[in-house]
Amino acid sequence: MVEALPGRAENGMEVSPSSPKSPEAQSLTFFLVGPSTHYSCTHFLAFPLLPTLSSFLWKELLDSTFSWYHGALVFPLMPSQQDKEDEDEDEEPSGEKAKKKSPEEGNRPPSDLARHDVIKGLLATNLLPRLRYVLEVTCPGPSVVLDILAVLIRLARHSLESATRVLECPRLIETVVREFLPTSWSPIGIGPTPSLHKVPCAAAMKLLRVLASAGRNIASRLLSSFDLRSCLCRFIAEAPQELTLPPEEAEMLNTEAFRLWAVAASYGQGGDLYRELYPVLIGALQVIPKELSFQPPQPLSMQRIASLLTVLTQLTLAASSTTCKPSSDSAKASLLDTPSLVTWTQVSGLQPLVEPCLRQTLKLLPRPEMWSALGPVPTACLLFLDAYYQAWSRQPDLCPEDWLQDTERLSEELLLPLLSQPALGSLWDSLGRCSLLCNPQSCAPAPEALRSLVSLGCTGGCPPLSLAGSASPFPVLTSLLCLFNTLARIHKGLCGQLATVLAAPGLQNYFLQCLAPGAAPPLTAFSAWALRHEYHLQYLALILAQRAATLQPVPATSAALHHGVALALLSRLLPGSEHLAHELLLSCVFRLEFLPERAAGGPEAADFSDQLSLGSSRDPGCGRGVLLAQACQDLPSIRSCYLTHCSLAQPSLKASQALYRGELQQIPALLLPLPKEPLLPTDWPFLPLVHLYHQASDAPSGVPTADAVGTAMRALQWVLVLESWRPQALWAVPPAARLARLMCVFLVDSELFRETPIQGLVAALLARLCQPEVLQKLNLDCPLPGLASFPDLYANFLEHFEAVSFGDHLFGAVVLFPLQRRFSVNLRLTLFGEHVGALRALGLPLTQLPVSLECYTEPPEDNLALLQLYFRALVTSALRPHWCPVLYAVTVAHINSFIFSQDPKSSDEVKAARRSMLQKTWLLADEGLRQHLLHYKLPNSTLPEGFELYPQLPSLRQQYLQRLTSGMPQNGVLETEYSCYG
Repeated sequence: MVEALPGRAENGMEVSPSSPKSPEAQSLTFFLVGPSTHYSCTHFLAFPLLPTLSSFLWKELLDSTFSWYHGALVFPLMPSQQDKEDEDEDEEPSGEKAKKKSPEEGNRPPSDLARHDVIKGLLATNLLPRLRYVLEVTCPGPSVVLDILAVLIRLARHSLESATRVLECPRLIETVVREFLPTSWSPIGIGPTPSLHKVPCAAAMKLLRVLASAGRNIASRLLSSFDLRSCLCRFIAEAPQELTLPPEEAEMLNTEAFRLWAVAASYGQGGDLYRELYPVLIGALQVIPKELSFQPPQPLSMQRIASLLTVLTQLTLAASSTTCKPSSDSAKASLLDTPSLVTWTQVSGLQPLVEPCLRQTLKLLPRPEMWSALGPVPTACLLFLDAYYQAWSRQPDLCPEDWLQDTERLSEELLLPLLSQPALGSLWDSLGRCSLLCNPQSCAPAPEALRSLVSLGCTGGCPPLSLAGSASPFPVLTSLLCLFNTLARIHKGLCGQLATVLAAPGLQNYFLQCLAPGAAPPLTAFSAWALRHEYHLQYLALILAQRAATLQPVPATSAALHHGVALALLSRLLPGSEHLAHELLLSCVFRLEFLPERAAGGPEAADFSDQLSLGSSRDPGCGRGVLLAQACQDLPSIRSCYLTHCSLAQPSLKASQALYRGELQQIPALLLPLPKEPLLPTDWPFLPLVHLYHQASDAPSGVPTADAVGTAMRALQWVLVLESWRPQALWAVPPAARLARLMCVFLVDSELFRETPIQGLVAALLARLCQPEVLQKLNLDCPLPGLASFPDLYANFLEHFEAVSFGDHLFGAVVLFPLQRRFSVNLRLTLFGEHVGALRALGLPLTQLPVSLECYTEPPEDNLALLQLYFRALVTSALRPHWCPVLYAVTVAHINSFIFSQDPKSSDEVKAARRSMLQKTWLLADEGLRQHLLHYKLPNSTLPEGFELYPQLPSLRQQYLQRLTSGMPQNGVLETEYSCYG
């Protein structure tokens, strides 16, 4: 590890000016590596690790986006379990891997832990007490102090467990607060600082902020046990220019103080500070217009202003949460702190001060260079107004007319004119270029990234035109949509006007790009962070579209596009977004207004398409159009089915709902769950069928018939809707996986597949799989998600077919489907070798075969073992034309092709088998079978036998037959020659 990490520091990552040759560095190296009577020491940790670890924080990215929509929430920076397993597979033999995984993690040596997770390896070396000793006793120079603080921040970012260990390390936080956040200090001038001890340090405040973000209990302990209220008051009460610190450090310290307060306020804590600092906050708001007028705006000042607005946003939400009724649930009540000390009266006067700031920033929108320099300020202004109107509408004692009139004023004076500005259109136009979904290469993982030390770095950093770049349109457009949604919710009369934003060509093109087929960006720490912000914009746009659709007609093209985006987003959402997934299922995915095909002749078009491709033999009364029309009527029941079977973990859902609804007293943490994979699997439309299959497998008595029929019917209806009208929603599900899910319907019990609604739906879906363009992509040999082996599933399917099918034609059609010539020969060997008894029940007529007969007869079979099984089934009458007309025609075709083949490249074994089979055919007592095998010409499913016959053998075949059978008797005289097949 020590060989790998310093290499990163030498290859362009940020490196502290500290040198291992300095006295402080030598002292630090001694306490980290050298012998000690106080701490257990390991040989693998060296001083160069400190600046290298500090470089992994990517502080510019996380800090500059703190004031975005839910920007304070971040994923843990820790490797996923899958990464560890993959690394084990790459590095260790299977035997050693088993030995490594058996011990408890706490008993594993630090070097082993560090191979999978550097942070856990470091914590196992007793690093925290050593760092505390260095800070407390050795008093190192500024560069070493900053590196240690950066490492502590990185440790706190790792996980709640790591943050808790940092908090609970004896005297560590006390030392940081005492030494680097004093409330009084000697003035510091401009220039190098000889020592940071007893001098306020922004990095120390940031450490406390990151710790507080890990959990509400940590934030509460920090505020109560370390007198942070005094620190916050001290560093917020004075303007940065009045602090006797270097200007940049003063700006950053003030900014971090605001951010720490914002984190505490996110939990409903720290509200008592608002009364004390109210005059300071009002004064700071009043000077914002002056600071915004500086040309160009100063980046640090913009971050400070945005952080101030973020604090006010959280305090305003706290004022709205005072009206919430306490929960009767004791478990939930244990999470609740005392009610917020901030009231609506105290925050109601903030909006007249913030709105002019927003107006001033929007004037710079036509000037891209000035707009980019504003950073997150416009975003923070919009999010404050969103929280303000949200809180105002929740006040039960106020007259609704007041806030309704004010929302109308804001819309008429500011928002609606903004929608007509060309500069705003340019922001929408740049969505696709800055999108990680549409342009995955914009944020490719750095090639030197260590899987065991997660970072937010990407190759080449973040260019301006990227999601996290300085010219990104995502933060301001997301906050604008957030405000529009709140206004549309509380004032339905504005919904139609505000929803015109959805018609922006740039947004429409962006949605189309998101639906285009292509490889999704790999799930890394950075992509998870970036995609989460991108998904916020998509979700807010969809919710606004849904609100508008309930009040006014929506153009068919827009409705279908929004529905496609909702389906794609649902399958992409990551942990922490459970509320968004739940709301999509409730409001967008199963909304009839988003299925314009229902009213635009979609069912009739489906029937017409099927008639063109399948012929007119199907009964129009049970065609796909009727099934689709019925599915549209049953959408409420379909939604209920999927809400049950796509249910998310309740604790995670409640935590996510608290975050997105602004229920501050119920937010457990600002640290999101680890993003191992999306919340729902890519094949989520099939989940009810999979659940039924597992319930039937686990329960000896099976699933109640009524429940099974209802669940299966709703799931099949929805899959048919997607297959017919939203095929892109199933692109990520291989056709083979869809076939396997359909087979689950037959495996649930012995009665479900006989139900008339189930029969019609399964037949329609099977017909979709039989389309030529789908058949080309159907591969039964590739690994399928959630399935160990398709051959094993097929063997189980055949066994079930023999036991319960009683010749059901639809069941038989599904059994026959994988037997096509293009699929694995093992499937055909399974039927003819192990389940030959099933042939008697495969009575599907040739006219009902969902694919052409040539799919089974071409190319000629070349597997000798299977050909011998075919011949045995025919001559022993296990396979008869009236029992199994399809496979009878197939086996006759392959046997005929084999016995008359004269390929000179064939092996001696094949030549001998061919000669023997032809001779035995000549000796058959069954004249009809003998005639079919010798005189077969070509397949023809319109004939009763399924094939045409030569009235007389072609001359070459006749000569070949005479040569091999010369002198042999005919018509079964030598029956003992093939009696072994009986």
